[in-house]
Amino acid sequence: MDAVGGMTRVPEQLVEIVDAPSGLRAFLVIDDTTLGPAAGGVRTRSYETETAARDDARALARAMTLKCALANLTAGGGKCVVMDHPGLDRARAFAVLGQRVESLAGQFRTAGDLGTTDADLSVMARHTGYVHRGVGLADAVGRGLLRCAQAAAVAAGWSGLGGRHVVVQGAGSIGAAAARALAGAGARLSISDLDQARAAELATALGAEVVPVSRALSTPCDVLAPCAVGGIITAEVARELQARILCGAANNILADAQVAEVLRARGIVHVPDLIASAGAVIDGIGRSVMGLADPTPLIDALGDTTRSVLAEAAARGTTTEAIAVALAERRIAAARPGSAATL
Repeated sequence: MDAVGGMTRVPEQLVEIVDAPSGLRAFLVIDDTTLGPAAGGVRTRSYETETAARDDARALARAMTLKCALANLTAGGGKCVVMDHPGLDRARAFAVLGQRVESLAGQFRTAGDLGTTDADLSVMARHTGYVHRGVGLADAVGRGLLRCAQAAAVAAGWSGLGGRHVVVQGAGSIGAAAARALAGAGARLSISDLDQARAAELATALGAEVVPVSRALSTPCDVLAPCAVGGIITAEVARELQARILCGAANNILADAQVAEVLRARGIVHVPDLIASAGAVIDGIGRSVMGLADPTPLIDALGDTTRSVLAEAAARGTTTEAIAVALAERRIAAARPGSAATL
């Protein structure tokens, strides 16, 4: 069971893509297209089993469905995961993947994700017109996360993020963009990444300090911003967190739904990553599907969504994760033909 309850739901499509000459084995999931075409990135990662890869694709696709609904996009959710291994011929594999995406005729619109390089996307883009690329995607995530963190800061009783200590876990493109946005708001940063040289380079550029990976989740701070892999906040980790706010741009940060209750019980202000990580999909879908010249207002509106979710969770005495999921599902239900649901 994933943190947003997606594993109990059957997706609209689950496609296994295999190409023996390149060593490609991938799972492409279209979760729900009630609101529009499925949007989701391509993740390339080493998985122990095919089942693990397929389950990750399903969980991530479901999260994208909810994320798009919360962001008021005319899009549903999807995801593709590529099983990485030493024998993978990436150039051929991503060419095949691009052809498969093209065959879906716009039902699935994709972009980069963890482990997928710009070179991979460039290969795909030669075979499909449904790949969204651009340096602005990471910056869009950073802007969205900043708006969410600012809303959470107010909920925590602060005037803003100025002078507040933020630990950014992950210094890749998303983590770096988040760190830059937070630094611009006056936060005092600590950076952590498995690639110590990358963490040091980013820290030097932003006047931040480097925190060892082993202490990234346990360092006392005002805000913890996980911006790398998901599933890192387990119940055990949540019980030991020394952060007032948890607000990160990684997908599916919580290991399972029960972790949200641990955070609530401890009084940690938790912004669901369904909201905080939505900047890139807003930028991509806003431009390519909704025809927006500037999706920035939709990205900034993530702060309003955060405020609403935090307030409703506090009023009801439940988790922010539960409120966010319920809000997204209400919008999807209201859009189904013949539905009498209201938001």
